[in-house]
Amino acid sequence: MSGPALATRGLAKSFGSLVVARDIEIELPKGVRYALIGPNGAGKTTLINLITGMLQPGAGRIFLDDIDITALPPEQRVRRGLVRTYQINSLFPHLTALESVTLAVCERTRAARIWWRQLNAYPHEIDEAYDILTALKLGAVCHRLTRELAYGQQRLLEIALALATRPKVLLLDEPAAGVPREESNELFAAIAGLSREITVLFIEHDMELVFRFATRVIVMVGGSVLVQGPPHEIATDPQVRAVYLGKAPAKGLQAHRQEPRHD
Repeated sequence: MSGPALATRGLAKSFGSLVVARDIEIELPKGVRYALIGPNGAGKTTLINLITGMLQPGAGRIFLDDIDITALPPEQRVRRGLVRTYQINSLFPHLTALESVTLAVCERTRAARIWWRQLNAYPHEIDEAYDILTALKLGAVCHRLTRELAYGQQRLLEIALALATRPKVLLLDEPAAGVPREESNELFAAIAGLSREITVLFIEHDMELVFRFATRVIVMVGGSVLVQGPPHEIATDPQVRAVYLGKAPAKGLQAHRQEPRHD
């Protein structure tokens, strides 16, 4: 039986006397959609930074497909299939969506090293980029400049750029941040529809989105994992309600307490 797509063992990080990650142990099975939730300062983005190599742990190990990647720099983790997006997108406003994703595909195939050739000299890369955009419901706007896209479409374009690397594990740091409510459901529906060959871990504060689209939930408090499990268990867990969401269930919890879902 194959191991998890991503796992951490005893992961810890401190800045002097400030402990930002404490003995974190998680396992993400292949193909699962995990939500990472917790109050501000819980250590969610710190955990993502440790997993991706932006921070080096003081202790513990990180495994990708059972391979220890703890000492690898971020770019090597990307080549092995561990890819992330950020809270604030960093796109190319003067390129079209198709041009941006095609360049990302060319970077993966190393075609980008032949810098003097026109982009239309790479038909296979263009076709792959178009397929990625179509899967994310961006095919109809693929020839529009990035700066002209709605903000929700720009966040989807950032995910498309990540998919161009052919990730095994995709880490999304608040993908719906700043996205209007009417667009956030479409964004998460696209995330939910990604290939089951891709394991997804996303940070999100909107509990309705979390409980609608996650198959499992990790709750962090004070740099540690408080509890993890399927959404219906998290929704009724007294520690989550008391420590993270308060004594009364939040709106998202109330809506899902009677709606258990199965992996």
